[in-house]
Amino acid sequence: MSEPTLVELVKRAQRGDAAAFEGIVRTMVGMVYSQVVAVLRDRQKAEDATQEVFLAAWKGIGTVKEVEGFVRWLMTLARNRAMDAVKFEGRLKRKGSVVEGVEVADGGRGPGEELERREAVERAVRMLEGLPEEYRRPLMMRYLGGCDYETIRHALGVSDGMLRGQLTRGMAMLREMMKCKW
Repeated sequence: MSEPTLVELVKRAQRGDAAAFEGIVRTMVGMVYSQVVAVLRDRQKAEDATQEVFLAAWKGIGTVKEVEGFVRWLMTLARNRAMDAVKFEGRLKRKGSVVEGVEVADGGRGPGEELERREAVERAVRMLEGLPEEYRRPLMMRYLGGCDYETIRHALGVSDGMLRGQLTRGMAMLREMMKCKW
C-alpha cells in the first residue's frame, strides 16, 4: 500500500483525522522549521514557534479552501508566526525585560565542538540572509529544512527547472561570498 499524498492527508485532516494531520506534520516539519529558524535565528525559539504553527494549522485546517494551496497557506502561517515572535521579543527588549533560553549541548559533542558548530551555522545563515529572496528561500528550505525538491517546488509555486536554477545560482552566489569572507 502506498503512502497517501499530501493532498489526501489534508482532505482527511479537514474531516478531523488526527492521524492524517500527524502525517502532514511529519512531511512538512522540516520546511516549516527552516522558514521559522531563518527569521528567528534561534533553534529553541524556532522549535517552539514551529509547534505553535502546527497547532494553529490543526485549528484552521478546515478553513483551507484549495487543498492544493495548503503548503502556501502553511508557510504563510509559519512566516507570520516567526514575524510575530520577532515583534514580541522587540517589545520585551524595549520594556527592559530579558528572556533567555538555555540550550543544552548535543550529548555527542563537547562544549567547544558545539560552539564551533553553532558559530558555523550562524555564519552560514548570515550569508544566506545576504542573498536575494528568490535564492535564499529555496536554499534554506533545502539545506536547513531538509526538504525535498518536490516539497519546495510546491511551496514556492515554481517549476522544477526554475527551482533547480535558483538552487544552482544561489549556491554559486554563496560560494563567491565564502571566498570573500573566509
